Amino acid sequence: MSETHTYHARTRAPDPGAPLIFVFHGTGGDEHQFFDLVRQIHPGAGVVSPRGDVSEHGAARFFRRTGEGIYDMEDLALRTERMAEFVAAQAAAHPGAPVYGFGYSNGANILASVVMAHPGLFARIGLLHPLIPWDPAPAELSGRRVLITSGRRDPICPWPQTERLVQWFGAQGAEVATALHEGGHEIRQNELAALAALLKR
Repeated sequence: MSETHTYHARTRAPDPGAPLIFVFHGTGGDEHQFFDLVRQIHPGAGVVSPRGDVSEHGAARFFRRTGEGIYDMEDLALRTERMAEFVAAQAAAHPGAPVYGFGYSNGANILASVVMAHPGLFARIGLLHPLIPWDPAPAELSGRRVLITSGRRDPICPWPQTERLVQWFGAQGAEVATALHEGGHEIRQNELAALAALLKR
């Protein structure tokens, strides 16, 4: 079995006709962080919530970094491919189920990286407080629905970089929505409402 398929994950199969939703936690979170949130938003949805397999001083992450906002790009590329293979294998087990995904902070970053490298995997993408400090290559994202959320005073994910990410997704043909607040890195109610609209509509 490929190492790609060894993520520890909490899962639930989708009801007939319901989507399969992949959930990616933030730094220090785990497979339980957003599992119940999905169940509340879309009770019939399938859920795949993997635990990051990188430890940063005991905090689970999806890829390595050398400092705040400074990514180990070689490690990110490797783990992006592993996650893409994991997503594809899980999706193949539920043929016909639409594939959605959302992530928060580090989870949003690995999801964004997977989408950029493999734009056909996800139909709907929720990126809560992402930080993409590199210039992505073009990708074909026509027909994809993308939600990007942010705090305008987020010290970890500065708004100007988030705004550039919004523009990048729009330039790739995605249908982009945003949910902003005046705070920092915390998730607020307006973001959860926008996420629910993305996953349910």
